[in-house]
Amino acid sequence: MLWGLFWTNLLGTAYGYIWYGNQLKFTIEFYPAWLLPFVPDSPTASLFFTWFLFYLLISGSRENENPFEVKRGSGLRSFVEAFAVVTSIKYGVWAVAMIFWGASQGDPLGWQDWMLSISHLGMAAEALLYWRFFQYRWPAILLVAVWTFSNDYMDYGIGIYPWLPDVLEDDLSKIAAFSIGLTVACVILAVLLWIWREKSAAASRKSV
Repeated sequence: MLWGLFWTNLLGTAYGYIWYGNQLKFTIEFYPAWLLPFVPDSPTASLFFTWFLFYLLISGSRENENPFEVKRGSGLRSFVEAFAVVTSIKYGVWAVAMIFWGASQGDPLGWQDWMLSISHLGMAAEALLYWRFFQYRWPAILLVAVWTFSNDYMDYGIGIYPWLPDVLEDDLSKIAAFSIGLTVACVILAVLLWIWREKSAAASRKSV
């Protein structure tokens, strides 16, 4: 199951970066190159979730080691997992909201829109399904919050937000507010999940 999920996310990530190809080229032409990492939001989120799955697979490949046993991970793993949970939920919800927000104003829904809706809902769902196995701690959440709020600024302050349906261009201020609100909600959720996990782990230790 883990290998199947890993390859699905890896291939989806590759497709996502290809999807952003024209916008990446546009960014290189008209913006400083250092802004490029802030352009492909959803593929980067799924890349980090794929990285998390790789950690699980590596753990499971070791003899007598349970990949789902929560341990204290390295600082890098902590950051990877915090990044995965915050951004997978945020951009999973954001993309679906944009698709149907555009549809509500007359933008036609094609098969690609339905495909993107299902795949992005899957991003959010898998992050919530696997939250018990994340090992991140609060410093990682803080770093991810800084990155994600910075990404919001780059998107809507500088103008490298994901390309939208034409009918939504006049709603950009509302979309910016919605995106920032999602960042706040997802960071708070990551903190709550961390607290819940820590309390559950402490209760388990006391019961032993």
